[in-house]
Amino acid sequence: MPPTDSGLGSSSDDTLDLQLPPEFSALFAEGHGLPGSPDVPASGPLLDNLAGWGAAGTPAGPFELVPVRPDRDLALISGWMNDPAVAAFWELAGPPETTAAHLHGQLDGDGRSVPCLGVLAGVPMSYWEIYRADLDPLARYYPARPQDTGIHLLIGGAGDRGRGLGGMLLRATADLVLDHRPQCARVLAEPDLRNTASVAAFLNAGFRYGDEIELPGKRAALMVRDRALRDLL
Repeated sequence: MPPTDSGLGSSSDDTLDLQLPPEFSALFAEGHGLPGSPDVPASGPLLDNLAGWGAAGTPAGPFELVPVRPDRDLALISGWMNDPAVAAFWELAGPPETTAAHLHGQLDGDGRSVPCLGVLAGVPMSYWEIYRADLDPLARYYPARPQDTGIHLLIGGAGDRGRGLGGMLLRATADLVLDHRPQCARVLAEPDLRNTASVAAFLNAGFRYGDEIELPGKRAALMVRDRALRDLL
């Protein structure tokens, strides 16, 4: 499917006024998860050690979220960002430095947003951002609940789009979140309303249409996958 856009929560500057819960502030004060180590965001408490979630089974093979390492992954992700179909929604076309700045805005933060490669049957083929929606600027625009978890997605190669992979991988990723984040009651996304293929993929993945919300730079569909409904949709 065509990618969803990057939405909110990708810049550390946007999140400075959103405070961590006291229990997590105490962890950082004790030296756990201090920014600066490249593996901290993915192994920290805000997303329940995303780096250790492992793979989900899908009809197309095992699928795993692998936290991004810019030294290894920047060229691949930057190439995807310069695909016109991706750039229309992510707006990160340009030299590798443009993508690097976007990634480091998350990797140099406290772990509330983690950029990942989506690896399907051993092949990196998509880019994901898994983020704490309740700690994100998005929380200003909808009735946020504690531990709400958000998803941003793009399918990298044109050959992987338009054949149902998007919905399948969104379902697998939402299941990974719900399986490994027991306090999270719902998974959210906010694709641009103009991106009808993306909205359709979320519906096919068991998300429901929650609301239409006005965000800076776009009008979005708030898509929700509820833990209580995961076996029904």
